[in-house]
Amino acid sequence: MGDMRNSDFYAKNQRNEGNHAGGFGISLLDLRTLMELRGTEAVVKIQEDYGEMEGLCKRLKTSPTEGLTGDPVDLDKRKEVYGPNLIPPKKPKTFLQLVWEALQDVTLIILEIAAMISLGLSFYQPPGGGGETCGTANAGAEDEGESEAGWIEGAAILLSVVCVVLVTAFNDWSKEKQFRGLQSRIEQEQKFQVVRGGQVIQLPVADIVVGDIAQIKYGDLLPTDGVLIQGNDLKIDESSLTGESDHVRKAADKDPMLLSGTHVMEGSGRMVVTAVGVNSQSGIIFTLLGAGGEEEEKKEKKDSHPSSHPIATIATDGAAGANATGNASLVNGKMQDGNTENNQTKVKKQDGAAAMEMQPLKSAEGGESDEKEKKKSSGSKKEKSVLQGKLTKLAVQIGKAGLVMSAITVIILVLYFAIDNFVLKKRPWLPECTPIYIQYFVKFFIIGVTVLVVAVPEGLPLAVTISLAYSVKKMMKDNNLVRHLDACETMGNATAICSDKTGTLTTNRMTAVQLYAGDVHFKDIPDPSSINAKTLDMLVNAISLNSAYTTKILPPDKDGGLPKQVGNKTECGLLGLVLDLKRDYQPIRNQIPEEKLYKVYTFNSVRKSMSTVIKLPDGNFRMYSKGASEIILKKCSNILNGAGEARVFRPRDRDEMVKKVIEPMACDGLRTICVGFRDFSGNPEPNWDDENNILTDLTAICVVGIEDPVRPEVPDAIRKCQRAGITVRMVTGDNINTARAIAIKCGIIHPGEDFLCIEGKEFNRRIRNEKGEVEQERIDKVWPKLRVLARSSPTDKHTLVKGIIDSTLVDQRQVVAVTGDGTNDGPALKKADVGFAMGIAGTDVAKEASDIILTDDNFSSIVKAVMWGRNVYDSISKFLQFQLTVNVVAVIVAFTGACITQDSPLKAVQMLWVNLIMDTFASLALATEPPTESLLMRKPYGRNKPLISSTMTKNILGHAVYQLILIFSLLFVGEKLFDIDSGRNAPLHSPPSEHYTIIFNTFVLMQLFNEINARKIHGERNVFEGIYRNPIFCSIIIGTFAIQIVIVQFGGKPFSCSPLNLDKWLWCVFIGMGELVWGQVISTIPNSKLRFLKGAGQLTQKDEVPEEEFNEDQEEIDHAERELRRGQILWFRGLNRIQTQIEVVNTFKSGTSFQGALRRQSSTTSQNQDVTNVSSPSHVSLSNALSSPTSTTAAPAGHPCRECVS
Repeated sequence: MGDMRNSDFYAKNQRNEGNHAGGFGISLLDLRTLMELRGTEAVVKIQEDYGEMEGLCKRLKTSPTEGLTGDPVDLDKRKEVYGPNLIPPKKPKTFLQLVWEALQDVTLIILEIAAMISLGLSFYQPPGGGGETCGTANAGAEDEGESEAGWIEGAAILLSVVCVVLVTAFNDWSKEKQFRGLQSRIEQEQKFQVVRGGQVIQLPVADIVVGDIAQIKYGDLLPTDGVLIQGNDLKIDESSLTGESDHVRKAADKDPMLLSGTHVMEGSGRMVVTAVGVNSQSGIIFTLLGAGGEEEEKKEKKDSHPSSHPIATIATDGAAGANATGNASLVNGKMQDGNTENNQTKVKKQDGAAAMEMQPLKSAEGGESDEKEKKKSSGSKKEKSVLQGKLTKLAVQIGKAGLVMSAITVIILVLYFAIDNFVLKKRPWLPECTPIYIQYFVKFFIIGVTVLVVAVPEGLPLAVTISLAYSVKKMMKDNNLVRHLDACETMGNATAICSDKTGTLTTNRMTAVQLYAGDVHFKDIPDPSSINAKTLDMLVNAISLNSAYTTKILPPDKDGGLPKQVGNKTECGLLGLVLDLKRDYQPIRNQIPEEKLYKVYTFNSVRKSMSTVIKLPDGNFRMYSKGASEIILKKCSNILNGAGEARVFRPRDRDEMVKKVIEPMACDGLRTICVGFRDFSGNPEPNWDDENNILTDLTAICVVGIEDPVRPEVPDAIRKCQRAGITVRMVTGDNINTARAIAIKCGIIHPGEDFLCIEGKEFNRRIRNEKGEVEQERIDKVWPKLRVLARSSPTDKHTLVKGIIDSTLVDQRQVVAVTGDGTNDGPALKKADVGFAMGIAGTDVAKEASDIILTDDNFSSIVKAVMWGRNVYDSISKFLQFQLTVNVVAVIVAFTGACITQDSPLKAVQMLWVNLIMDTFASLALATEPPTESLLMRKPYGRNKPLISSTMTKNILGHAVYQLILIFSLLFVGEKLFDIDSGRNAPLHSPPSEHYTIIFNTFVLMQLFNEINARKIHGERNVFEGIYRNPIFCSIIIGTFAIQIVIVQFGGKPFSCSPLNLDKWLWCVFIGMGELVWGQVISTIPNSKLRFLKGAGQLTQKDEVPEEEFNEDQEEIDHAERELRRGQILWFRGLNRIQTQIEVVNTFKSGTSFQGALRRQSSTTSQNQDVTNVSSPSHVSLSNALSSPTSTTAAPAGHPCRECVS
C-alpha cells in the first residue's frame, strides 16, 4: 500500500499500531493488506499467516459460531482500533455561504448597483442654487428636508434586497436540513443480520464492528468487507467495484473475499467482518471521491512528495495492486493525482452505480462530491422531470418578455426626458447639472429593473421546492419514503402500474390450507394419524432441513395474535404445516446444524427450486427438494403411495395429477409447492456440480397448497387507479391459474372483458422474432390487452416495462410505475419511471434501485403516491395562475405608467414587497394545499399538456383585465373620485402622495383576494372549499393583510406611502373583493368560446428535442442554459437551486451514474408524446421474481379456470 499516512483519514486509525492494534492479534494495516488480495492468493495468505479462518477469528478475538459477546467495552475498543462503520459526511454549507450564493442573483446585483448609485447621487448638492437652470430636475425640491430624504429610496431598495436574500438563504438552509434528516432516516432503516452471543440479531449497519460474524443472504448489499467462513452456493455481483457484470462465485476454500458495496445475487453464508467505514473498499473509494475536490487544491503544494492515495485498493487483483503501489511511489504528486482522477472517472463510468450503490456506508454528501465528479467527467445530461422541463421553458419565455419590456421602459423614459428637456425646451446641458440628470437616469434605470424583477417569477423554484418538500414529508406518513424528489411528481403522471403479486397485492402471510399426500387430496390440513407414519417423517424432515435456517415461526407478540413469521414467507407456510401436523422442526435442525449440511442448491429464478443434501449415518447421501409443483413433478419418476412406499410415476400420471390436484388448487388462488427427495450412494460420491443429473429422478412426497390472501384494501385501491386512468397489471412468478384467481379477486380483470393472461414463455414467443430478438411492434400487439403475466422471469418484467415505455402506439407516452422486492427486480425498477421497492420484504438491492420505498409493502400506498404526485402538479399550476396574473398586471402598469407619467405608479420598494408576497408567501400558501380524493377522478395529464391549461389562461387574462381597468381608472381619474391631489408627474424626491398609495393598496388587496381564486384551477365555482383544511393558507392571507396595513399607515417615505383614512381603506378592500365576484363571472364563460386560448402556454415545436439528440449530445446544454448566458435572468438562479436540491436528494440515488442518467433521460424525453388520448387501454404492469411453464388464454366470461391449461 502506498504511503497513506499523509491523509488525515488514515492518520487517526494508524495511531495504535505500535501496541499491535490495542491487544488484538492483527493490526488495521495487516487487515487492509489482506483485503487487497483476491482468490487463491487470499486463501494461501490466510492459511500461511493466520492458520486458516479459525486462526484469523482467534486473532480478532471472535468465535466463528457464537460471534462477539456484545460487551460494550469490547465493542468500543474495536471501534477505536479499527474505526466505526461510518464515512464522515462532508460539512453542510453554512448559512453565510448560502447567503453569499443567494447574492449571486443577477437581478439583485443590478438592483444593488443601481441603489448604490442612487444613494451616492442623493448626497450630491449641485453648487450655487441653479434652481431653474437644470430644468425639471429641481422643480419640487425647494424644501430642504425633502431633498435630503432622497437617500431613503436607495436605502430601502438595499434593505429589501437584504430581506429577499435572507429569505432565500433560510429556505435553502432548511431544505438542506430536511434532506439530511431524510437521509439519516434512510440510514437508520438499514439493518443487517449479525451473530452476537450465539443469537442472530438485526443491527443498524453503523453498529457493525470488525470481528462481528455477519449472516449474508440473497439480496443483501454488503455493508462491510469480510472473509467468508461458510457459504452455500454464494454468488456476488461485484460490478459496483470492478465493472465486471459477471457474478463471482465465492467459497471459503476458493475465493473468500467479500467486499462492501457488492450485492449477494444468490445463496447464503456467514462472514467475519474485517474492514469497516473508511477502511472498507467502498469507504476507500468514497474517501477518494470526497477528497477529490480538496486534493485538487492541495496539488500544487504537494508536488514535492508522493501523494497519499490508497489507489491500489481499487485495483481488482493483488498483482495489479502491487503494480499500482509501485508506480504510486514513483510518480510525483501531480501525476499521481491524475491517476486518482482517472480512477474516479473509471469508477464512475464502469459501474452502473458504483459510488452511490455503496450506500450502506452512506456519506450524506455523496451527491455533492458526485457533482464535482460530474463537472470533471463530461457530465452526462441529467434528465429533467416533466415538470422541470415545462417550467424551464416557461421561465425562459417569461424572462425574455420581461427583459424586452424593461429595456423598452428605460429607453422610452430616457428619450422622453431628453427630448422634453433638450429639444422642446431647448435647455443647454450644464456641467453642474450633470449629477442631477444622472440621478434621473438612475431613477429610470431602477424603474426598468423593477419591471424586470416583477416580470420574472423567481418564486416559481421556491414553490416547486416547497411543494415537493412538503409532499415528501407528508408522504412519509402515508408510508411512502421518497428517495428521489422528482419521483413524487412523475407519479402524478403515471398511466400504468406493474405490480408484484406476493406481498403487494396479497398479505404475504402464507398458510398451508390443502395437502396431497399418499394418493389422497385433503381439502383441509388432515389429522397426522391419517397420513402414513413413514411419509409423515419424510415430509417433516424434508421441510425442516431443506429451508433456510433463518426462517422461523415465533410465538405471537400479543396474546391471541397470529404467530410471527420470520424469513422467507413460503418456507414459513411449509414450517406452519409441520406445526399443524403436530410436529416440531427445531429438534431436527438442532440434530443437523447448518454447518453439517453437505451441499445446498439455493433457490434462484432459473432453478425455481431449492435442494439440500445431507450425509446419512451409513455414509450415503439424501437430497431433499422443494419448488413449484410443475417443475418438481417433471423431475419425479416415483411418488410415495398410501403405504409410504415409492411407486412409479409416469408422465400420464403426472398429467392426471395436474388436472385433478394442481389445477383445482390453483383455481382457488393457492400457490402449489411440491416436496420430494432422492437417495445417492456414497461410493463413488456423485459429482455435485453436475446439477442436471443430480436434480432428476426424484421421488415426490407431497404437494402443498399455500394460501396468501388478498389484502382487504387492495380491490378498492385498484378501482381508484382504474378510475384515475391508470392500468394495473400483475406480473408474478406464480402459476397462471393462481395468478388469474388472485387478479379476479383484486379486480385487475373482470370476467367477460377482453384481456390477456399469459405466461412468460408465451409472452416471449409473441414478442420475439425468429432470431429471438425482441421487436417493439410485436410488444405493441401484446401490452395494451395484457393484464396478468404469470411464471415470468425478471427479464420478462424488464422487457415488458421497457416495451410499454418505448411504445409509440398511443399518442401519449406511457409513464410506468413498477413495484419490486427481489434482487433481480433491480433492472425493471431502474427502467421504470417510478420504481417502488418493498420496505419490509424488499432486498437492499431492490431498495437501492428504487425511487420510492413503500414502508408497509402495501399497494394502496401507491395510490396515495399518485394522489400526492397530482397534487404537486396542481399546486404548481395554482401558484403559476396566481403569479402570472400579478406579473402581467404589474409589468403593464409599470410600463404604461412610466411611459405616460415618467414615473412608475408602483415604486421599486413596493414592487419588491409585492414580489415578496407573490413569491415567497403565495408559494407557501398555494404549495401546501392537502390533496383530495377528487384528484383521482381525472385522467393523468400527459407529457405534452401545456403547463398552463386553457382554463388557467382564461383566468389569468380575465383577472388581469379587471385589475388593469381598475388601476388605470384610479391612476387617471382617481384624484377626482377621491377628491385628492394628483400624484402624477411629481418631481424628484417629492413626498409620497395619497393618490399613488391608494393605487398600491388596491393593487395588493386585489392580489390577496385573487390568491383565494387561485386555489381552484379547473374552473370550480366554490373557491373556499376545504380552505380550513389548510391553516397555512389562512394564516398567510391574514398575515399579509396585517403587514399591508402597517406598510400603508406607517411605511412613510421608504415605501412611498402616505396613511389613508378608514373611508379610503374600505374602498380599497371593496375593489379587492370585487375579484371574487369577477372570478365567478369568468368561470361562467365557456372555454369553447375562447378559441385563441388553445395555443397559450403550449410548448413551441422547436423546443422539443428528439430522443436521439438527448442521448448523443451528452453535453450539459439545454435551451434554458443557453438563454441563461444571454438573458442572465434572475430566476434561473432559482431554477438551478432546485436542481441543486434535486442533486442533494440524488445522494439517495444510486449515484449519478451513467445508467441512472440514461434511464432518466429515456424516461423523460420519451414523454414528449402527447396527452390528449387517454381513453386507450394503454397502461402497465408489475412482476414477481419467478419464471415460466406454459399456457395462454383470454379467458371467456364463464369459466375463469377451465380453458387455461394447455
